[in-house]
Amino acid sequence: MRIHINERIRVDFPDLKVLATIIEGLKVKNEDPNLELLKNEVIKEAKSKYRIESLKDAPSFKAYREFFWRIGIDPTKSRPAAEALMRRVLLDNPLPKINTFVDSLNLASLKSEVAIGSFDLDKVSGELVVIRYADRGEVFHGIGMSQPIVLKGREIVISDDMGVIAIYPHRDSERTKITEATRRILLVFCRVPGIDASMLLEAMNFTTSLITRFCGGSIKSIEVE
Repeated sequence: MRIHINERIRVDFPDLKVLATIIEGLKVKNEDPNLELLKNEVIKEAKSKYRIESLKDAPSFKAYREFFWRIGIDPTKSRPAAEALMRRVLLDNPLPKINTFVDSLNLASLKSEVAIGSFDLDKVSGELVVIRYADRGEVFHGIGMSQPIVLKGREIVISDDMGVIAIYPHRDSERTKITEATRRILLVFCRVPGIDASMLLEAMNFTTSLITRFCGGSIKSIEVE
């Protein structure tokens, strides 16, 4: 498995870089009480760090917001994932409770403030994943969408041999989403201008340690070219 960043993307966004890893041998469970305890700790930390009134001006959230505008996504209507989770916490709304993988990923996104894509590797087609501009008219069915949307061509996407599996760094596809039956995953940590490379590495290290703690599995490196 390799990840290739298209040359047009490299020219237009020289600071757009990704880290990626594979975790194999997962055992995703419905819940874990120790994960719930950790969730409370991370939420408490988040509430001590931010206030809802000034959240959009925090450097990491601002960086993703500005990138969204550049690729034609309105971040006031479709917020970056980490910001959306942080807003839930600051408004005293509970985090979604799905399974030990998704809950771990949400917690990692909340703590790291980095956008993280996740894909069931057994549902990814082919050995090459490409980050590129969408083709105008291309169709994408994201997780939670009632129906597919037609892309305009400004969006940056992650695609496999069958088509788009994510809008970068916004939403993953229904086709490759993680379930309790998932045994192998691909994780993509999405950097945009304004996000430091060290922040991305910290996010990857924290996320993989959290997932293997609560879902098991072994970590395997992946080439990004």
